[in-house]
Amino acid sequence: SGRSGDGGGALRPLYMDVQATTPMDPRVLDRMLPYLTAYYGNPHSRTHAYGWESEAAMEKARKQVADLIGADSREIIFTSGATEANNMAIKGVARFYKSRKKHIITTQTEHKCVLDSCRSLETEGFQVTYLPVKKNGLVDLKDLEAAFQPDTSLVSVMTVNNEIGVKQPVQDIGEICRERKVFFHTDAAQAIGKIPIDVNSMKIDLMSISGHKIYGPKGVGAIYVRRRPRVRLEPLQSGGGQERGLRSGTVPTPLAVGLGAACEVSQQEMEYDHKRISQLAERLVTKIMNEIPDVVMNGDKEHRYPGCINLSFAYVEGESLLMALKDVALSSGSACTSASLEPSYVLRAIGADEDLAHSSIRFGIGRFTTEEEVDYTVQKCIQHVKRLREMSPLWEMVQDGIDLKSIKWTQH
Repeated sequence: SGRSGDGGGALRPLYMDVQATTPMDPRVLDRMLPYLTAYYGNPHSRTHAYGWESEAAMEKARKQVADLIGADSREIIFTSGATEANNMAIKGVARFYKSRKKHIITTQTEHKCVLDSCRSLETEGFQVTYLPVKKNGLVDLKDLEAAFQPDTSLVSVMTVNNEIGVKQPVQDIGEICRERKVFFHTDAAQAIGKIPIDVNSMKIDLMSISGHKIYGPKGVGAIYVRRRPRVRLEPLQSGGGQERGLRSGTVPTPLAVGLGAACEVSQQEMEYDHKRISQLAERLVTKIMNEIPDVVMNGDKEHRYPGCINLSFAYVEGESLLMALKDVALSSGSACTSASLEPSYVLRAIGADEDLAHSSIRFGIGRFTTEEEVDYTVQKCIQHVKRLREMSPLWEMVQDGIDLKSIKWTQH
């Protein structure tokens, strides 16, 4: 089944949760190793060779990140990850322009750190519009256009959703924002290195990037900040003025090198990965849907990144299915909110029925996923959905032709 041992004889589940994190590509580790051992200088030390060699490595990595998105390397600021980048973009722009502009637009299906940054700005007196999305998970551009106010400073819409994989019309949003001279930020953590992104043709002003979603190290990311038209931010972190004064603190050279290498490898592999992942995703969905009735795929069928598949299995509790599939690492939503039994707010926003939202599972297919792993997951999934449905009185009623929506359940 392709599962790996941990040396203690116990089998670990096979990994189908690449939206949460990815394994590091061995090519990335190879590039990082020298900077974890021999080349340990502080990249900001200007008086000796130790500093210079680290600085050169850091600047090379900055260019590798920039090249992946069509940016200038001076527009890349290293951060600890996409969460920090999202916080910097949203709070930074809002606070810098606050004397004239007090309004921000985002969507209800953003990553939690975007929503929480917006909430925190509301306590500072900013006004935030949380746009609903259509049933397919996409933003309605008419809604967006209607939401602008004379004092709107920023629009933040993610490129690819981390739970349902839908791809927003980023280019159209960028054009709408540019026409109105409003900055456009996109959280591209799930998109970068997986689909082509060009910050200039898409008119993106700020973009958040994460290392550990693209087979790079954890604990590093970047924010792209446009130079022309220039975006100004108020920094969150004060100190020695590193990273153009926007993000003080010593840049961790080995992590930056890892992010750069991950971006370069992703650029080389993007076309191949996309084709392969599309085929595996197609295989997974087709096999499951051919064998099990009443399975709903969440999110738009066309506008999506294929490696993120969110399926709802009617009449089955998602948590029960996850427990049954314990030899496959899967999730029912994002890792960030997986501790709560609330159904996902993303599924709620696309209007999924409460019960269907509770029965959803996210399958992640990535660069290192094999056909055998997909087939094993499919086979286990079919087996357990059938078993759990046979135990469900609701399933039995549906088989008998009873419309569940017509039943008046009594509260005891």
